Amino acid sequence: MKNFWNSLYSWIDKRLQLDDLVKFMGKKYVPVHRYSVWYYFGGVSLFFFIIQVVTGILLLFYYKGSADLAFESVQFIMSKVQFGWLVRSIHAWSANLFILSAFIHMFSVYFEKAYRKPREMTWISGMLMFFMALGFGFSGYLLPWNELSFFATKVGSDIAGQIPLVGEPLKVFIRGGDDVTGATLSRLFGIHVALLPGIFTIILGIHLILIQRQGISEPMHLEKNGLEEKKTMPFFPNFMLRDLLLWLLVLNVLAVLAVFFPAELGHKADPFSAAPAGIKPEWYFLFMFQSLKYFPPYILSVEGELIGILLFGAAAVLWLLVPFWDRKSSRGERNRFINYLGLFAVIFIIILTILGWIS
Repeated sequence: MKNFWNSLYSWIDKRLQLDDLVKFMGKKYVPVHRYSVWYYFGGVSLFFFIIQVVTGILLLFYYKGSADLAFESVQFIMSKVQFGWLVRSIHAWSANLFILSAFIHMFSVYFEKAYRKPREMTWISGMLMFFMALGFGFSGYLLPWNELSFFATKVGSDIAGQIPLVGEPLKVFIRGGDDVTGATLSRLFGIHVALLPGIFTIILGIHLILIQRQGISEPMHLEKNGLEEKKTMPFFPNFMLRDLLLWLLVLNVLAVLAVFFPAELGHKADPFSAAPAGIKPEWYFLFMFQSLKYFPPYILSVEGELIGILLFGAAAVLWLLVPFWDRKSSRGERNRFINYLGLFAVIFIIILTILGWIS
């Protein structure tokens, strides 16, 4: 058996020059320090994205993206297709875990200040993928065409419509018209399975190339110290094998969640019925949704909800551009304000999410 694998590897190597790739990967090293565990969440996010693609393709074999057939097709997948309920549950749970791991990866990069020169573009490409991950969540939420997803999409698009200047055109673009209809479902279906995956894959490729070219960032105190104090491990096979082991562990967690807490379908959407009481968005939008409730109706004759949306928009832009205004970290100096700001963001998101969940 060993001779067979050696012969197979030799046959492939003569055609693809795998030895050059192995040597290249062997020259890549990963810093080893007490914060090294956070490096793995980038790979975990990639793993969940791969699962999303695979399970999404499987669901496409049976899903029908129209208001007349969407709900029934999902119902058919869950009740008639062999292991269809499991594939849908894995897709639903991996979507949530994908965004959760992306949150953890984003904040770990932020607190380690891994966005500093020369990795500004790596941070920006990562943030663009994070925003697109939220777009995946929003566009995919309506696809089952059930009661909860219908009214949640209506509320979400109404909030988007409050943005000054571009709000109304943006709402019409999302809905495919003035109201949430079958055209909205068809539009979000196309965005979810074609537009977003295509753009996301391109940005992901750029992101991975930047990481390979620049290497994995080290904490500032290691960069200042001498080379003799630095510890590293080879990317291949040491780091890669550890990454694969973590992928196996999270796959087990995903399987347990999908089996014991399967995704529910609920009732088919009825545009003429009243919205169910206590309707809420998905957990990753919940902190923003809950925050808007605390704004008064008007602030200096301006709608409070509008001010809240503008504040969140400004915060997102500042967060995206943090490598360019955090000058101290770019010079290799400590910037406690950045840490306090990030800590405030984490606490704010957790508390508002919990309040939104229990309210």
